[in-house]
Amino acid sequence: MSELKLLSVVSEVYPLVKTGGLADVAGALPAALAAQGIQVRTLVPGYPAVMAALGAVEEAFYFDHLFGAPARLYAATAAGLDLFVIDAPHLYDRPGGPYVGTDGRDYADNAQRFAALGAVASGIGLGLVPAFVPDVVHAHDWQAGLAPAYLHYASGRRPGTVMSIHNIAFQGQFPAHVAPVLGMPAHAFSIAGIEYYGTVGYLKAGLQLADRITTVSPGYAAEILQPEAGMGLEGLLNQRRSVLTGILNGLDAAAWNPATDRLIPAPFDAKRLSARAANKAALQARFGLAESPDTLLFGVVSRLSWQKGLDLLMDGLGTLIDLGAQLVVLGSGDPQLTERYAGSAWANPGRVGVQFGYDETLAHLIQAGADALLVPSRFEPCGLTQLAALRYGALPVVARVGGLADTVIDVNEMARASGVGTGVQFSPVTVPALQAALGRTHALWQDKALWRKLQRNAMATDVSWDRAARAYAELFRSLARERAA
Repeated sequence: MSELKLLSVVSEVYPLVKTGGLADVAGALPAALAAQGIQVRTLVPGYPAVMAALGAVEEAFYFDHLFGAPARLYAATAAGLDLFVIDAPHLYDRPGGPYVGTDGRDYADNAQRFAALGAVASGIGLGLVPAFVPDVVHAHDWQAGLAPAYLHYASGRRPGTVMSIHNIAFQGQFPAHVAPVLGMPAHAFSIAGIEYYGTVGYLKAGLQLADRITTVSPGYAAEILQPEAGMGLEGLLNQRRSVLTGILNGLDAAAWNPATDRLIPAPFDAKRLSARAANKAALQARFGLAESPDTLLFGVVSRLSWQKGLDLLMDGLGTLIDLGAQLVVLGSGDPQLTERYAGSAWANPGRVGVQFGYDETLAHLIQAGADALLVPSRFEPCGLTQLAALRYGALPVVARVGGLADTVIDVNEMARASGVGTGVQFSPVTVPALQAALGRTHALWQDKALWRKLQRNAMATDVSWDRAARAYAELFRSLARERAA
């Protein structure tokens, strides 16, 4: 099996910089692909956290001018990842996050910041670094969406290009006056190129001009062809559906392993489920809940947003309280939802606990200590939190959408008879349907032997990257052969 070279182009990668699941995917996929004989280099902006994590670096290229000032491209290794890092302080050396400043607003020059990411990716694809000339360039989400566009409009032999959608709701649209500064030919600003309803569309450009399109679950691939989920891009996606593939995300099985997890008080596995009780007690104590092993404890690890359906949970909270259950929430997001969750904790002491922000250790404790994990998303491309829940025996209670429907087997009567259920699905994504799912979950909880069986089913689910890596490897090799022909 010949080694294929892949350039992964991404705006965040775990553990160097993370705002969401995109970073987890970008951080875990290279190792999984290495097992398939694919050599991966990840191109990432040189944010302060990324630069601080680098040890020895090698200057791979010097740019006299990269969207406003000189810059350097470094080759480096950090956290087990082979990297190309764009050291452009005028674009990336800032105290805020990757996309927003300390005031919570998008950076005014995000168009230039992520055009630079695409332009550098294109340069590497065309041989800028002779030691690593990729066969395929894999662009992730809108921030990397111009990489396929730059390569499309370049002259000479180019690598294959793949555009991956992790969440189509985020598209990277900028005013038309951005187009002339991108360095593309004038005809690129057209409906057949980067133009999108009079703006420059970064994700649209990638979807229009990449050789292949992927998204993070088969269910989501089907949903985004429809107006309800396509977010205005369903027409383009239907035109290109022959090159669209849904490949279900995996989970970093080493980072999320209840038997070896050093972030939880009591490691456990499917044969030692009784050890889970210590994690539940620690979780209840951490959130100031009444310590009660027999009380059904629901957990949430999520952005507090409309997409994630966390307003529905607030509207249906009375049902959870009436069932005698408890709830712990870790997340941040919409200020109004944050206020509502804070109010619910104040109104239900000992029953509801919330912590705002993100805490990796606490996220692991919730997975290891909650009895069930709630994911009531209105749409969910794949979702990783329910994969972790399966691995940790916290039965997922999920909306029947996208990757949630693809990964959780509903405990209906036939599933119970066959012994294959792993969680609870509900549809439509409404308050009454969620309340019914809470009631179903509570009824399952009453049968402790059945609950243990469902936990073992969940923990036996293969949520690793192995299957996805094989699918990606097949796609990349097929594309590379096509480009070489």
